[in-house]
Amino acid sequence: MKRLAGRVAVITGAAGGIGRAMARRFAAEGMALMLSDIEEKELAATARLAASAPEAGKVLTQVTDVSDAAAVRDLADRAFAEFGEVHLLCNNAGVLCGGRIWTREPADFAWSFGVNTWGVLHGIRAFVPRMIEQGTEGHIVNTVSVAGLLAGPYAAPYAVSKYAAFAATQCLAQDLRLAGSRLKVTALCPGVVRTGIARSERNRPPELAATGDSDDGAAMRAFAEDSVRHGIDPAEVAAAVVEAVRAERFLVLTHPRHADGLRAQTRLLLAGEPPPVPAGE
Repeated sequence: MKRLAGRVAVITGAAGGIGRAMARRFAAEGMALMLSDIEEKELAATARLAASAPEAGKVLTQVTDVSDAAAVRDLADRAFAEFGEVHLLCNNAGVLCGGRIWTREPADFAWSFGVNTWGVLHGIRAFVPRMIEQGTEGHIVNTVSVAGLLAGPYAAPYAVSKYAAFAATQCLAQDLRLAGSRLKVTALCPGVVRTGIARSERNRPPELAATGDSDDGAAMRAFAEDSVRHGIDPAEVAAAVVEAVRAERFLVLTHPRHADGLRAQTRLLLAGEPPPVPAGE
């Protein structure tokens, strides 16, 4: 989809980080925006920043919990009612929950899957059928993570949910191709980016609260807090997304060394060996 100006983008997880950067970049490209997030105040701030671009189209917001199928359907209903069509869907909302796989509670996995996996699936189900019916070219970008390709230690709930999100993205691309659809798909797999994901617990619902903590979970949060300070600018990721949409690129890696990691992992797996522990950022 080479032309973005005058078209409509929907972005979940738009209150900050990569979502905010995409909103600002798409607005600068002349797109109209439907922005959603669970954080109302920061979502409104993103909308103001996006709308300030001289080329920006109409910018709307809706508070949405992507783990709730009905809430995502409501988001889709409003987007199509307000704009008529949706050309670019970014299932971007995500949360980080870490720790060893044998120490994490079911609530940790339920929360992670609810946002990271079901958020993608709900977005696909709510938007893609109507995007297909439009008959126009369009694109779906699912923010996965390099952790959805290269699982690492102390990140079980996050990595498992992101692997599932990558599988959903691959299935979507294949199903659309076999259906003869004009829609294209991108799996966005960023490494460490300067975002607030290390503070995801601030948005954890009470009904999925952890009943306790463990040293590995706390260590993961501390590591993530330190890592994101040295991550790349979210604007770099947004630029890569625009390039991928225009080039109809399926896989986007934000750090070149991750391609080497994928090659090394593939060689070991084909040899029947366990994959290596990914190198730190």
